[in-house]
Amino acid sequence: MADRRDRPSVPAPHAAAPGRAVDIADLAALDALAIRLAAPARTGDTFALSGELGAGKTAFARAFIGALAKREGVPAPGDVPSPTFTLMQSYEIGALQLFHFDLYRLKSAEEALELGIEDACAEGIALIEWPDRLGRYLPSDRIDVRLAVTGESSRRAEIAAHGRTRERYGEFAA
Repeated sequence: MADRRDRPSVPAPHAAAPGRAVDIADLAALDALAIRLAAPARTGDTFALSGELGAGKTAFARAFIGALAKREGVPAPGDVPSPTFTLMQSYEIGALQLFHFDLYRLKSAEEALELGIEDACAEGIALIEWPDRLGRYLPSDRIDVRLAVTGESSRRAEIAAHGRTRERYGEFAA
């Protein structure tokens, strides 16, 4: 895959202007949002999931993975753990490959490159928690999903589609 080191920096997901804000009342509403975003997902799509600890990034990823499995007509993975300690989990979902990254523990963006994140973003669907750790290596073609805690079980999602993803995620275009 081409080296992205020569590409200009792109704004971190938290710095991007939201394409659309969605209020989320509870976990069921978060699941519904993940299902909605999984519907048009395809190989090469990157979802940058940001928000504070406990905001719901991994819960979103679990629902997204389950929705993708349902769409592809295959059983959902039995266990979808947070990749906080493994840094990356991969799933074969029908003919699709999905990579779930948690970059919280990384000390540099280069460590993510060692994990193969560039290939994952190109060859599969990538869900990346703590995408700000990628710095200038964050793909410019992506969907930002920033989750903010607004109450005990409520959240606010700011979603922005960038680059080539804007065509399929037009209602969330930045």
